[in-house]
Amino acid sequence: MRRPAVTDPGFPPVPEPDLTPADLIARAEAMVPELLARQSEVERRTFYGEDVHEMFRDAGFYRITVPRRYGGYEFEFETFLRVVMILARGCPSTAWMFCLGAAHSLVTAMLFEEKAQDELFRGGDFIAPAVMAPGGTATRSPDGGWIIDGTWNYCSGIPYATHFIGHAMVAGDDGEPPHPLLFIAPRGTWTRLDDWGGQLGLKGSGSHSVRFDRAEIPDHFGLDHTHLGEVSVTSGTSGSALHAHPQYGGAPMSSMCLEGATLGVGIAQGALEAYGEVLSTRKTSTPPITLRVDDPDYQRWFGQATAMISAAEAITLSAIRQWHDLTTREPEAFTLEEDLRIAMICREAAELAWRGVEAVIQPTAGTSSVTGDGRLERVWRDLSTCHSHAGFAVLLTTALPRVYTQAHFGRLTA
Repeated sequence: MRRPAVTDPGFPPVPEPDLTPADLIARAEAMVPELLARQSEVERRTFYGEDVHEMFRDAGFYRITVPRRYGGYEFEFETFLRVVMILARGCPSTAWMFCLGAAHSLVTAMLFEEKAQDELFRGGDFIAPAVMAPGGTATRSPDGGWIIDGTWNYCSGIPYATHFIGHAMVAGDDGEPPHPLLFIAPRGTWTRLDDWGGQLGLKGSGSHSVRFDRAEIPDHFGLDHTHLGEVSVTSGTSGSALHAHPQYGGAPMSSMCLEGATLGVGIAQGALEAYGEVLSTRKTSTPPITLRVDDPDYQRWFGQATAMISAAEAITLSAIRQWHDLTTREPEAFTLEEDLRIAMICREAAELAWRGVEAVIQPTAGTSSVTGDGRLERVWRDLSTCHSHAGFAVLLTTALPRVYTQAHFGRLTA
């Protein structure tokens, strides 16, 4: 049962009290043509422009899953992901940068204690890239806080970030091995490096590196001996006790996999739209010469691609609902096994979306459709880069299925 919202007059009010999820979806749909027209500009800059950032802010996108207590809308994560899927049809780079920055208000509200959340969410809007791989070290400061030092790569969403979430290694005591620290740091504690834009795809995703030079954060901004990929929520979370919505008791690893699947499907939907434009405007290369949309083979290929990408969307939406449904049950229901199962579903959805583009759309669109700066050329580059993400290409095909099977059959050891 959903608890009444906790309110505090010391935090910012909700900007639009009557805003609905349907309003957010409509606003995202209205933005697609402009995002599509500005893809080249975004790639050149390596992140979306200040005016687009303001457009997202005015639309309420950065507050979708921020708790109501802090002036957010506290809408379901599904609403956020539906907005992401729509934006990805227009500009994959923009959607990637937005999603991997704004999504982690959910994780922050899940895991950090009330004292930390009261400080972290005080600004209302919240953008915090999260990097899973440790990029540096953490040591204790004289006042009991943490000193963060090192460089973290692939910080998607960092250009407009209000915070950064990372993992650092803490030296063990008395010969013990080092252990992770999950930390969150406010803007101003890091330096963004100018090292993004030379990749194959997602050139405008704002995935720059950040460098910390002995930056100090308070103790309550760090969770010692904690890694996002290993968090258990079966005993409840700080967020489930603090906030009204049960989603703040969900498992963070599968929530982040939902982000990747949603982006993959949205990008593939953009490819399908571009493929439809090709079929409607270009002719076959062999007799009988006709528009491709009237050719039986192209009709079959378009239908096949539609079926694959639509199936990927259906799988993703089902996984999102399964994730939400688990959060409404007792905390012990969201086990490691369930967390991994949903994560693996996400991988299959993203793989199916990729195959619809790579195996059907791309080969049959023809070389003239993938010339420089064309929509299909860009969307293929972007989706290829998305498909090669280490989480989906490596971890979700190796370690996670093994751990899932061990958990399912009771063979998992500490």
